[in-house]
Amino acid sequence: MKEYLQKYLALRKHNMSVAWKKAKNRKMCYLFLAPYAILFTMFYVFPVVASIYYSFTYYNILEPPRFIGLQNYISLVLQDDIFLIGVKNTLMIALITGPLGYILSFLFAWLINELPRWIRSIAVIVFYAPSIAGNCYVIFSVFFRGDAYGYVNAFLMNAGIIDSPKLWFIDPKYMLPICMLVILWMSLGTGFLSFVAGLQGVDKSQFEAGYMDGIKNRWQELWYITLPNMKPMLMFGAVMSITQSFGVADVTMALCGYPSTDYAARTIVTHLFDYGFSRFEMGYACAIATILFLMMILCNKAIQSLLRRVGT
Repeated sequence: MKEYLQKYLALRKHNMSVAWKKAKNRKMCYLFLAPYAILFTMFYVFPVVASIYYSFTYYNILEPPRFIGLQNYISLVLQDDIFLIGVKNTLMIALITGPLGYILSFLFAWLINELPRWIRSIAVIVFYAPSIAGNCYVIFSVFFRGDAYGYVNAFLMNAGIIDSPKLWFIDPKYMLPICMLVILWMSLGTGFLSFVAGLQGVDKSQFEAGYMDGIKNRWQELWYITLPNMKPMLMFGAVMSITQSFGVADVTMALCGYPSTDYAARTIVTHLFDYGFSRFEMGYACAIATILFLMMILCNKAIQSLLRRVGT
């Protein structure tokens, strides 16, 4: 055992020495990477670390932060019923719009990839536009107006399905499903562009080799050739889909109000916005952000482990 430990320490020392020599030889490369590394540390790493620290304190901006241990987390889980409603709504949005938007984005990209080039270019613009148009979800506020002049209410009343207008964005029964519909529509462009690029990058000679090896239809072609070649794009699309579905706040606040009726459209980010920017309880808001951060990491890890099995 002692000899094994000595060999392990010697090998580790040798590896560290080799790594240090390589780093010295490539110091110019690190010099070029330094600006990005500094900015990334300042605006991404440091805020995350600071948020985790402040989550263990009582901090209201006006007074110095006071360490209170796990009190914020205990209050969130055991006393804050509205936060639990936000967690439930966020998980529902993530579990429905995330996978569904991800699958639809890939299917649309796969179908559009078969079109002629000029039609494909127009279709890509049409699908990608909602994700970059900003407040395009306001269009749905016109469709789902709560009076007889709203397009949906007018159509349903003319068809004899309903007798009086529905208050779509006030009735808790309808608020979250409509928000999910809007979120799904806006999320199609996030991974869609990467999927189109990935499909264009698949080597055509692999399809010819696949036909020689016994691939008989397009579904086998998709499973054995296309998906394995698109693992990086699939991973990127999954991460973006999860991040977007967990970070929902603007759509629900703009359509259903702030706060929404009976908190039916409350999400974790909306709750964070409430305590951080309305009540200025920054320690409590940081605890909410930390829980959301951990949830996103766990979901990302689960999705990555699932996608590693694709095509294997």
